[in-house]
Amino acid sequence: MTTIDPPYRRSFHRTLASALRETLRPPRKPATKKRRKVAAVRSPQLKSQYWIIGIVLALNVIGLAMILSAGSVTATYDGLNTWHYFQRQGIWFLLGFAAMVVTSKVDYRRWGLQIRYLLAATFLLLFLVHIPGFGVNANGATRWVKLFGIQFQPSELLKLAILIYTAKLLADQQSKLSEFRTFNAPVIIYFAAALLVMKQPDLGTVIVVGALMVIVMFLGGLPVLRLAGLVTVGVALTLAVSMSADYRRARVLSFLHPDSDPSNTGYQTLQSLVGVASGGWMGVGPGASRAKWGFLPYAHTDFIYTVIAEEMGFVGAITVLMLFIGLAAFGIRAALRCDDKFGSLLATGISMWFLLQAFINVGTVIGVLPVTGIPLPFVSFGGTSLLVGMIAVGIILNIDRQGHNE
Repeated sequence: MTTIDPPYRRSFHRTLASALRETLRPPRKPATKKRRKVAAVRSPQLKSQYWIIGIVLALNVIGLAMILSAGSVTATYDGLNTWHYFQRQGIWFLLGFAAMVVTSKVDYRRWGLQIRYLLAATFLLLFLVHIPGFGVNANGATRWVKLFGIQFQPSELLKLAILIYTAKLLADQQSKLSEFRTFNAPVIIYFAAALLVMKQPDLGTVIVVGALMVIVMFLGGLPVLRLAGLVTVGVALTLAVSMSADYRRARVLSFLHPDSDPSNTGYQTLQSLVGVASGGWMGVGPGASRAKWGFLPYAHTDFIYTVIAEEMGFVGAITVLMLFIGLAAFGIRAALRCDDKFGSLLATGISMWFLLQAFINVGTVIGVLPVTGIPLPFVSFGGTSLLVGMIAVGIILNIDRQGHNE
């Protein structure tokens, strides 16, 4: 005969069995430092940060190797130590890496709060470039300022300052995007800076800064028709300025027909194309570039991608491009994960900055764009460009760390 336990007895049995299981179960080990570290490594935020740091370090290593290869020849012709350019870039890399680590720990919102001071300092430096005793002339252009024995290029700082200012303004004025004041403020700041930069002269930087500002303004939600009008005016002014000076007009015309003047205006483009073609699929080998031996001007700066394509071949050249695309992708991922409008716009703007400059530089090297003097980020020789770029990477890392959307 089967007996059925009353409900209270069944409940008592379940409670007793549960208590026994908890008693007999081995005690849980406390979360050790090692376990916390493993859990942190599995975090999507840290994974993406490791990728960003890895990509930036890879670009810097490639840049240092190519600067050692091409810069040693340039240093020899200039009567300097063979390691001169490599050592200088190495010092700037260490300073840049330290700056990246520091800025990655600083809340990115502070940059927005202090932007007026950063803009004021940038304009002051741009003004000092044109003051005798402060400005430094090189290769017919005065783009550097020397303070306390340190040579600095303010136009590189301008890129970051304009991005921060535009992103902060649009984030704060989301409810007033239709007002002309929101549209006019960054445009006025840009044109004021453009006048100082064009006096250096540096049309390439003016184009890059303008393009980045328009991208951020578009993503920030400003009316498309106004932006279209701004772009139209900007293109018209760029063409007018390009044709106003003989050397700029010669660059544009030589870009269209470089073989029409192969020994003068088209020389640099043709020599670059020869160097790229010489690399083939796998390259001629590290240090074996022939273009750097007096044939290609500025081989360690604006045309360092030619040396990469020649020594590392098509595979190496494409790898460098993929690194830039990967860096931009992780930067945009950080922007999408950020729940703050300012952080999202800033991360996107910085990502597009690196990608845009890379494609302009590569386009110049392979002859599909006029020579603009735009360096390849993290790769070309240049201390200011590298330092400011590493600071910008640190800002992306901080935005990515504070992102909440998965």
